[in-house]
Amino acid sequence: MKKNRVGMVSVGMTKFNRRAKETAKELCYYSSKMALDNAGLTRKDIDGVIIGSAPDAFDGVHQKHEYLTDGSGGMNLPSTRGYVGGGTGVFSPIQGWYQIASGMFDTILVTTEEKMSTVQPSAQAAFLTIFDNLIERPLGPNLIWIFALEMQRYMKKHNIPKEHIASVSVKNKLNAIDHPANMLGRKHTLEEVLEAEIMADPVRLLDVSPVADGSVSFVMMSEKKIKENGISYDDVAWVDGVGWNVDTTLWNNRDLYYPKYVEKAAKQAYRMAGLKDGEINPTSLRKWLDFAEPYDPFNYKELHHLEGLQLFEKGGAAKAAFEGITARDGDFPVTPSGGLLGVGNPIAAAAGMKSAELFFQLTGSAGKRQVELNENPRGLAQAWGDLMQVGTVLIMKGGRVE
Repeated sequence: MKKNRVGMVSVGMTKFNRRAKETAKELCYYSSKMALDNAGLTRKDIDGVIIGSAPDAFDGVHQKHEYLTDGSGGMNLPSTRGYVGGGTGVFSPIQGWYQIASGMFDTILVTTEEKMSTVQPSAQAAFLTIFDNLIERPLGPNLIWIFALEMQRYMKKHNIPKEHIASVSVKNKLNAIDHPANMLGRKHTLEEVLEAEIMADPVRLLDVSPVADGSVSFVMMSEKKIKENGISYDDVAWVDGVGWNVDTTLWNNRDLYYPKYVEKAAKQAYRMAGLKDGEINPTSLRKWLDFAEPYDPFNYKELHHLEGLQLFEKGGAAKAAFEGITARDGDFPVTPSGGLLGVGNPIAAAAGMKSAELFFQLTGSAGKRQVELNENPRGLAQAWGDLMQVGTVLIMKGGRVE
């Protein structure tokens, strides 16, 4: 790793919309062109392209890799598509990292995308194919009620009041007001979240992130190429640790109160970043990290994931959120971007937005979203995907790398 350190040097992002007028190719073009422009580069400077987009059904397009290649800047260049459901937007920069860290390339353009408004009759219908034909489909499942089961189990296991979980929606939607891509950033009261339309008990409308269309791109470079291009180290977010893990698809034979797949991915990333096992505990980690961007497709999932990331004890994240510890100006800021609950949820691009937030925060370019950083700042982005089984974790470091 020390021979081929990798940094993120620029980001490009479209606005997230319920129904974008642009095609999926055009969304990719706008975000990738913006990332290149922000880095002062053209396509001629790129060695390869990573395309991150969730399963084809989400866009209603077969073989999305081929479809999106030209819009993503990958024509006549080596290109790789990766998708692990919602975990894709964190896994894509990880793919960029290992192609550069391996010495294969020096400069990679990473593009994440989703255009879910094209799915007919709805995005929810695309999920029906993920359920087991024999033991699950006869029950007529959908994701909302499966997550309602998980939320119930989490609340019951730790005796968590719904008010504590609802506070996450209030926080994230408020944070999103300051995000340029935001779709649903606004001020909500706790009562509005608690009394919103019921979806599947205990899940209500404002507990859920809205599906969206959007694209996020990054330019990633080797340290050698960063020096050659005269890019200041202060304008780079460096990859410090990565991790990923996949659990069984059989969600019904796991205890849903705790995401082991997130814990395993997180510990892989922490160890790569140089932490010893004795340092991987909530007290130490919240001092070592400056902020975190856990995946929040539902409000309870932010809490669920914070515990899997070892940032809070099991059952402890909900109270911390309710008490303001995880507010943007709290003791440990969580989801300063506004997350999926506030900015929107174009699956792969949603976690791409979280990876981008690491760059914005660590380079001091987050504007009103900027959190207070330590002398050696670090941030963590995490995503989760498929049927409650995929964990992806990216840790980045700001400033001068020793």
